[in-house]
Amino acid sequence: MGVIRVGISGWTYRSWRGDFYPAGLAQRLELTYAAERMSSVEINGSFYSLQRPSSYERWRDATPPGFVFAVKGGRYITHLKRLSGVETPLANFFASGPLMLGEKLGPILWQLPATVAFDAPLLEGFFDLLPRSTVAAAAVASHHDDKVPEGRASTTAPTDQPLRHALEVRHDSFREEKAAQLLHRHDISLVLADSAGRWPMIERRTSDFTYVRLHGHTKLYTSGYAPANLDRWAERCLAWADEGQDVYVYFDNDVLGHAPHDALALESRATSPRAPGPSPAPGPSPATPSMARRRVGHHG
Repeated sequence: MGVIRVGISGWTYRSWRGDFYPAGLAQRLELTYAAERMSSVEINGSFYSLQRPSSYERWRDATPPGFVFAVKGGRYITHLKRLSGVETPLANFFASGPLMLGEKLGPILWQLPATVAFDAPLLEGFFDLLPRSTVAAAAVASHHDDKVPEGRASTTAPTDQPLRHALEVRHDSFREEKAAQLLHRHDISLVLADSAGRWPMIERRTSDFTYVRLHGHTKLYTSGYAPANLDRWAERCLAWADEGQDVYVYFDNDVLGHAPHDALALESRATSPRAPGPSPAPGPSPATPSMARRRVGHHG
């Protein structure tokens, strides 16, 4: 029986303050507030820049036992280098601190831009570089360059545990059977992404876990998920878990503040089996988004 974890992509959004987050809640407590109510969060700041080990330690300590973080790999690797010649950037990414999450480190997400088509040799070369344990990741991290200064680098693994990887694609060529076969051969989960029709939504089982990103049902990053939509997603999550798949679902429809409310609503529907950890604490009732509000953070 697999474990279902539901959460949000990022947690620092100005428009959520006074809505999902109670008015007056200190910004430094927002992660703790979210983590008391859901079982996972996807760290997306790591996509835009290298973080610090001290940040990962702080995030680890701000969350309860049993909580799990997914970590989004750097866009320098996926969007600028486009997976080619990334040995040192990979070392820098792992040296920047994700291993400091310890037992709370979950899957690593690699998101490809829509301009990257399926290229078997390119992908195979990248997959061969990916460490499959935290100890192996620490060995990769030891090859970092001065973009991660020696005194700030994290090159040891506090825990020895398997390391999972997921790939989000945005080009139609990944619908081909040979793409799924390649990911399956390398034990990489193909992300099931709902992007309101903007990018392909491909459901193929290529690993022992399912990774879902929900960017908005009818309008990218903006629209929420109606109760009937959430019912269907809950049914799918429960079916995957019944088949032995661990399930990770992250809402990224944050512009109008839907993401945390949708995450709580889905997690309440997909309650068996639940991820280990505390029962969700009560939160404020969902707000009615009457207008777009300025947000802090990034889409991805």
